[in-house]
Order: sequence, then structure tokens, then C-alpha cells
Amino acid sequence: MTLTVGAHSARHLRFILRTHLGSWGMAELADAAETALTELVANVVRHVPDRRCTVLLLRRPHGLRAEVSDGCPELPAPGEAGELAESGRGLLIVAAVADRWGFVPRRDRPGKTAWFECDAKPPGATHSAQPRSPGPPGRHTL
Repeated sequence: MTLTVGAHSARHLRFILRTHLGSWGMAELADAAETALTELVANVVRHVPDRRCTVLLLRRPHGLRAEVSDGCPELPAPGEAGELAESGRGLLIVAAVADRWGFVPRRDRPGKTAWFECDAKPPGATHSAQPRSPGPPGRHTL
């Protein structure tokens, strides 16, 4: 389903994401996944002229993968925002909260897909603060 997103769309998408994660038994991923999804949707609102995108949430054996595809061929660039900047940190935030993330040009039509993955922790495991990286690019056919 293609959406036209606006300033309040992320709130509705966070609710949908949290509901799915709860039903999948992955509620512990909600805070990180909601933050990353909010940033990717905000990038569409700010940088895609028609604000149209497709959001795909995928349950994976190890956790969640979320993809946001749009028709704008311009690839995102992580910002070099200063301490007091009000924007330019979106992809840095995604990198901080997701286990893997990246973006790829779409093959089927002009545009790109930005994605992130959050890994579910095994029961009893504690979160370890490991550096996060974009990881290898990849995507599922939308």
C-alpha cells in the first residue's frame, strides 16, 4: 500500500508497528524500532516532493526488518549536523538504535528503499552496547 505521509503520519505508523511487535512477541524492540521508523518517515516528509512512500514491516526469525520506499532517486546522506542543529541527524539516530540499516536504489522503478533491522534478544540476555554499522545492503522485493 502506498501512503502519502505528513507531519502526523509517524504517530499512526508507530502505533501499527508497536501493535505488530506485541503480537509477534517482540515488544522489547518497540522503542528502538519506533524511533528508527519515525526518522525514515520524517525523511520522506522533508525530502520527497510528493511525500508518497510504501512502508513494509517484516517479521524475521531474529527480529524485525522495516523498509520505507519512495520514488525520489536521490540517495540519503548521513548529516554532519552540529550540536545545536534542528535537523540533519535522522540517519545518525537510525544507526544508533538499529542493529543494521542501509538504503538501496529500487530496481523496479525510480526511487530508493531505506531499511533497518532490530534483533530480538534471547530470553535472559542483556543488551550489549556494540557499535552499529549499516551492514551489507539488501532488500526484499516489494
